[in-house]
Amino acid sequence: MKLYFISLGCDKNLVDSEMMLGQLVEHGIELTDDIEEAQAVVINSCCFIGDAKEESIQNILDMAQRKKSGQLKAIVVGGCLAQRYQEEIRKEIPEVDAIIGTMNIDRIVEALDQALQGETGNYVGDCNAVPVFGKKRYVTTGGHYAYMKIAEGCNKRCTYCIIPYVRGSFRSIPMESLLAEANTLAEQGVKELILVAQETTLYGVDLYGEKSLHKLLLELAKIPGIKWIRVLYCYPEEIYDDLIETIATEPKVCHYLDLPIQHASDEILRRMGRRTNQQDLREIIGKLRSRIPDICLRTTLISGFPGETQEDFEELYRFVNEMEFDRLGVFTYSAEEGTPAAEMPDQIPEEVKESRRDELMELQQEIAFEKAGERVGKTFEVLVEGSLPEEGTFVGRTYMDAPEVDGFVFFEPRPEEATREYMTGEIEYVTITEAREYDLYGEVTEQ
Repeated sequence: MKLYFISLGCDKNLVDSEMMLGQLVEHGIELTDDIEEAQAVVINSCCFIGDAKEESIQNILDMAQRKKSGQLKAIVVGGCLAQRYQEEIRKEIPEVDAIIGTMNIDRIVEALDQALQGETGNYVGDCNAVPVFGKKRYVTTGGHYAYMKIAEGCNKRCTYCIIPYVRGSFRSIPMESLLAEANTLAEQGVKELILVAQETTLYGVDLYGEKSLHKLLLELAKIPGIKWIRVLYCYPEEIYDDLIETIATEPKVCHYLDLPIQHASDEILRRMGRRTNQQDLREIIGKLRSRIPDICLRTTLISGFPGETQEDFEELYRFVNEMEFDRLGVFTYSAEEGTPAAEMPDQIPEEVKESRRDELMELQQEIAFEKAGERVGKTFEVLVEGSLPEEGTFVGRTYMDAPEVDGFVFFEPRPEEATREYMTGEIEYVTITEAREYDLYGEVTEQ
């Protein structure tokens, strides 16, 4: 029996997918990347925003058509959409055999076995249950880097966000389990660990009575084989001095931080239910840049939140222009049913949301291109990602580049080593000779 697996949504969902894949492979299931060969399919779905929900539903409908035509024997749907809309899926898409909740991924083998026997099953439990951890993973990211989910759920309850409804409240994963997982990943060849959670900065408060992300970083840094540790999704109001100091002083921790601020207008931040105002954001950004001058800051924004006036938008625009974030993404506001923001008055027309998003991204493009130009002539450590044989170049990332969302470095060997091959996962020193839009170009340098 061959299985086709579709993983949608965020990198946190990808970790769940890899744990399900690990269990399936251990059970003897053969995976295929050709849907035409598959007898069964598992879809790990997402419903974070409208576009993600539509993508998940379309994938399920496509697979349902294949089952109707006899090409598939079984369909299993897991993830956030399954947790949130289990009854609707069961009613509207009866071709789905099994539905798995976000905290029930350890039942994937049972669900698939029963589905193949023609039985339907519902494996959706309490989203506040103890998260699944410690399962063997089938790493899908190429082997040289891997995401590691350090907590589940969120307590913030921002007015626009569906996550607490499908992932529950904040629960940290015990440090001993994370260290065991990291050791296993390192033994498998992983060089870069990317720590993720809905909010990483609160790690440990529920288990150890205090913020412990800095302690986790220090322990992970002791693992042989791990070269880089990257931290994503740090809520700005929870960034604390010990964490800043650890990022500044531990060589393996990348000088890179993702802090989603969402907006800069105090009124919109209040309506969003955020815990910061613009002055708070200025202070924490200033503190980070003062202690870690070469830190690369990534953020995300929402355009067109209910009640966002032209003045609010212009304030955000000025803030972005002044702060000059290294990396920045903008989402148009998506009204998610069941969230407070979806019921707010003064909803913004879609074309206004998109226009404001485009203005912000044009501004950020100018900032990013200017920053890229400033890196010409400098030398960076580059984690090799692969090669472009037809062009005779290699591809990698600096500490400033998270996978999937940031840029690349394209580099060539030194002339005297023109035939040398650089292996994926190696770290090389590259001097930047040119900047083209978001990407950098350079040549390997002796260090």
